[in-house]
Amino acid sequence: MIGGWLAVLALAFAAFALAAFLLRLPREGFAVFGAALLFGLAGYGLQGSPGQPASPTERFADPSANGEEMVEARRSLFNPNRPKPDYLTISDGFARNGRFEEAAGLLRKGLSDNPGHLEGWLALGMALTGHADGQVTPAAAYAYGKARALDPQSPAADYFLGFSYLQSGQVRAARETWAGLVARSPEDAPWVPELTQRIAELDRMIANAPMLR
Repeated sequence: MIGGWLAVLALAFAAFALAAFLLRLPREGFAVFGAALLFGLAGYGLQGSPGQPASPTERFADPSANGEEMVEARRSLFNPNRPKPDYLTISDGFARNGRFEEAAGLLRKGLSDNPGHLEGWLALGMALTGHADGQVTPAAAYAYGKARALDPQSPAADYFLGFSYLQSGQVRAARETWAGLVARSPEDAPWVPELTQRIAELDRMIANAPMLR
C-alpha cells in the first residue's frame, strides 16, 4: 500500500516539476496548479486504495472522461434489475467506446418518444458533455435540467453536473451545484457526507486560489 502511495506522490511531484520548470508555468499559477494536484490526490485517497485490489463500495462512483466509467457511474444510481429501453442500452455501447456523438443521437431519438425517462436525460447530459471534451454545453445543461425536473428528489442530475463542471475547470460552479444539492437533501441522505467532504475540499482550493472560476 505504501509503495502505491509513493508512486502516486512521485507522479504528482513530477507533474508539478514539468509544469513549473519545463513548461514555464508562471509563478502566480503555482497555487492553482498545486491545489488542483492536491484535490486530485484527495479524491484518489477517497475513492481508491493504492496497492489493494478493487472491492465493492457503497460510495458513489466517480465519472471521468472514460466512457466505460461514465456509464457505470450513472448506472450505479439506478436499480440494476429494472429493464432499460433498447435505445439506452445501445447508446451506452457507443458511450463506452467514446463515441459520444452517436450515443447522444440515439438518446435524442429515444427521448422524443419517451420524454419522461429520467435516466435517459441524464445519459444525454453526460454524452453531450463527453462529446464536448468535458465542457457543459447549453444542450447538456438542458438535459441535466430535464432529469432534475423529472425527479427533484434524485441526486443524479446535480451529482454528475457537478463533476462535469469540475472536469471543465469550473470549480465554483461545481461547488455551488453540489452545495445546492446538499441544501435540499434530507440530512440522512447517503450522498450528503461525501458531497459535504468534496465541498470542503473545493472551499480550500478556492481559498488558496481565489482566481479560480
